Amino acid sequence: MSAIANLVAFDGAATPVSHTLVPISVTRSADKVVAEYREMLASVPVYAQVRAILTLQTLKSGVYKEELRVTVPVMETVTNQNAAGYTAAPKVAYENTMVFQGFSHQRSDITGRRLARQLAVNIANGITTTVTPTTTGPLPELVDQLVAPT
Repeated sequence: MSAIANLVAFDGAATPVSHTLVPISVTRSADKVVAEYREMLASVPVYAQVRAILTLQTLKSGVYKEELRVTVPVMETVTNQNAAGYTAAPKVAYENTMVFQGFSHQRSDITGRRLARQLAVNIANGITTTVTPTTTGPLPELVDQLVAPT
């Protein structure tokens, strides 16, 4: 099993910023493993932190379902105060969520799962040149090797 560790990724801003998501929990049931991560910014409420969830589930059919879900909350901007001089704390206005989901037959192998994952990632990233497939990290381990964090 893969030891759970921080997830680090750059965003798509004009000046890219590195985001570090720390492990929060790993839960297991008979057919499902869920690993939860959250950014830990001191100046942002917990409910407004960037989150990621990795899930590995065995469906009743024997097919494996692999999922990476990333959620980015967007805060309201509070600029005015009321007549008493009170300014309300900002709240989450909405959330943007991206889901990478895979379904792998129980007879599939690492090479086939890696090929499907890499094609999807390259299409999503607009990659039109030769690149070496990533073989380490939480998503390649989840999809290619069917290994969830512990």
